[in-house]
Amino acid sequence: MPKKSIAALTSLTAVAGGVAAWGVLVERTNFRLRREILPILDAGSDPIKVLHLSDLHMAPWHTSAISWIRELAALEPDLVVGTGDFLGHRDGLSALTEALMPLAGIPGVVTHGSNDRVAPRWKNPLAYLLGPSVPGPHQNELLDFAGLSRLYSETLGWRDIDNGATRMRINNSTLDFVGVGDAHDHLDELGSLPSLLEQLREGEDSSQERAHQSITTVGVTHAPYQRVLDAFVTNGCDAIFAGHTHGGQVCLPGGRALTTNCDLPTAQASGLGLWAHATRSSYLEVSAGLGTSIYAPVRLFCPPEAVLVTLVGDDISYA
Repeated sequence: MPKKSIAALTSLTAVAGGVAAWGVLVERTNFRLRREILPILDAGSDPIKVLHLSDLHMAPWHTSAISWIRELAALEPDLVVGTGDFLGHRDGLSALTEALMPLAGIPGVVTHGSNDRVAPRWKNPLAYLLGPSVPGPHQNELLDFAGLSRLYSETLGWRDIDNGATRMRINNSTLDFVGVGDAHDHLDELGSLPSLLEQLREGEDSSQERAHQSITTVGVTHAPYQRVLDAFVTNGCDAIFAGHTHGGQVCLPGGRALTTNCDLPTAQASGLGLWAHATRSSYLEVSAGLGTSIYAPVRLFCPPEAVLVTLVGDDISYA
């Protein structure tokens, strides 16, 4: 091989190695807080600060993530929305408990991802670029999902809305939350959405709502498959919270995702946008998440994030 070719190959290898090292050693723990504003409350409503957490994939050695997540309590959120895959290792529950304890007592709703129930297994990371991973019969090691559920309900006081719904009264606004199971594992029971919302809207306290005040409806899902987003829009959700995508995890410069690991367009792999379906639309907030699979501990042009979404009245001016 000519010397010039050898030199070029050596330089290319060095650059690739440097980029990989940056993604593993630096950007993977370069945690960011993204802030968004959603004008979906009644005019004149008090703001509601929502902390959106997703895809922590917690393992015992994630000490920097634990410390950073604990500091989020200083934001004084009014509500936490969790969109799944908080676990990621068989011994991750204690670390997750330590990370989330400062948020105990703050109202919250959660749905789940597959890694909340089963441990990840090694996969070729490049396979994601060819299309979404194909879930099959889970032969992975079972995680302590029962312990995770107790952490949410008994320790933190959060409500599990995996294929469920709940109503909350926060800062004088009424919010209905409806969630679905992990669509990536086909656990989304979309046919139950109308009845879940009907039960909330015909509940005992519905007649006590002030006649001039509307109810804000929020959809929550781990994996933002188009069928899920369409169903949420059809059923009148004003906003949708989702995770799963990791923002693409390994992106092109500028954060341009190459994959979402579902059928969500890559342009909406993370961030706040709109999802339109059948002449209606809802706000769509997709978190890039805070972690990665323990078998693919790298991020590139896609730093880990938590999101602080402030819900405000729809009379707020941005001029």
